[in-house]
Amino acid sequence: MNLPNSLTITRIFLVPLLVVVLLTKFEGSTILGFSKELVGAAIFAIASITDWLDGYLARRRKQITPLGQVIDPLADKLLTSAAFISLVQMDLAPAWMVAVIIGREFAVTALRSLFYSRGVSIPASPLGKIKMVAQVVAILALILGDRHLGAFLVIGHAALWVVVATAMWSAFDYFRRFNLLSGQPAHVTDIAIAREQRGDARETWSEPRESRTDPREQRSEQRGGRRAG
Repeated sequence: MNLPNSLTITRIFLVPLLVVVLLTKFEGSTILGFSKELVGAAIFAIASITDWLDGYLARRRKQITPLGQVIDPLADKLLTSAAFISLVQMDLAPAWMVAVIIGREFAVTALRSLFYSRGVSIPASPLGKIKMVAQVVAILALILGDRHLGAFLVIGHAALWVVVATAMWSAFDYFRRFNLLSGQPAHVTDIAIAREQRGDARETWSEPRESRTDPREQRSEQRGGRRAG
């Protein structure tokens, strides 16, 4: 197993550790002399760094593998979902916002699977990258703001709103792109081509009526011409 995939699997193993640290009631709420919020924030920060590092190393070393392409997004979703659910349990994040964020992840994953079944690879959109950064900021700020830095709670909730907004907008973008391809033949796998073909179809139906002759009118004119002859 190469180094990028090893980092991704490490991130998956950090997920249950993060949940245990955040939700377990330790004596004095400390672990090895540190508050559990600091330890939890450190675990999440390390896991987030591996998220960036495994992708960077895979591209730099040219070690992009099918296994990595599957487990990397899975690890991301497990990490952020576990962190957000823990924050709801800790009364640091509204349940409805977390439900929207996680529901979006499942919906987009389903759409990606449908795209993949047609041989289409959908690159991550800039909105998705903004959402990921906002998620990291929101989770770290809310964890640290619980007992240590109260001002971080304001930052965390503001970042959480950014996450919800970008999640909804990027989900709409995925559904729009899927809608472009859904009405095309199976061999059409490029969204730009699908958009051009749909545009051509609209132009055809927007032509003046006189340029589109009804077949019944053609037969009527032919019969009239024979009678006149």
